[in-house]
Amino acid sequence: MIALLSPAKTLDYESPLPALTPTTPRFVAEAESLAKSAANLSQKRLSELMHISPKLAKLNADRFAGFADAPERPALFAFAGDVYTGFEAQTLDEPAIAFAQDHVRMLSGLYGLLRPLDAMKPYRLEMGTRWAPRRHSLYEWWGDRIAAAVREEVADEGSGVVLNLASQEYFGAVLGKLDGVRVIDVDFREPGPDGPRFVSFHAKKARGLVARWLCEHRITEIDDMKGFDTDGYRFDKAESTADRWRFARS
Repeated sequence: MIALLSPAKTLDYESPLPALTPTTPRFVAEAESLAKSAANLSQKRLSELMHISPKLAKLNADRFAGFADAPERPALFAFAGDVYTGFEAQTLDEPAIAFAQDHVRMLSGLYGLLRPLDAMKPYRLEMGTRWAPRRHSLYEWWGDRIAAAVREEVADEGSGVVLNLASQEYFGAVLGKLDGVRVIDVDFREPGPDGPRFVSFHAKKARGLVARWLCEHRITEIDDMKGFDTDGYRFDKAESTADRWRFARS
């Protein structure tokens, strides 16, 4: 299967890296083109578009302005948000990282689709941003390109299955465009006073935990993913359907 993740706003370009060989993103030319166009946006416009503080707007304006000469880092080790706290890539062994390279993909507003070892430069450009060169949004700018790449990846991998661990914002880039692919959406629930409830922070971390479990155990059969049991989660058969799985903690 191919597991899809969202990227993270928080980045880490300082922690030590394991010995590995970075790869080149599929859409590197598109990323450079987007970054070049974004470099023309003022700090005020970036702040308005991405709903960020003036300080963050300046940081990202500087990133786009200096994009050509910016440092690179494998995507799996560059993203550092809640999902990647759960994934904890720094503690994965080499075989697990190699498995991730074949079975995990990260959706990206700037890079479109990233493999774990794809070298990326620091950026912030959410998929839901209502801006793009000569378009009204990044969804419109990317069109079918990301979905076509996912379909190709799934065909090459051979399972015909996508495990959707991405947010609605990012999965929206391929929603309704994965003809011929079985998509399994994953839902996470926490105990609450009125029954199981969705908690965004825990769900984000759990997505990373599932992706890590996939790679640690080298899972190739989708039904084996129902055995995921990290951090107290269990597959909830009663609340799951064929293509929407729930994992809950009691």
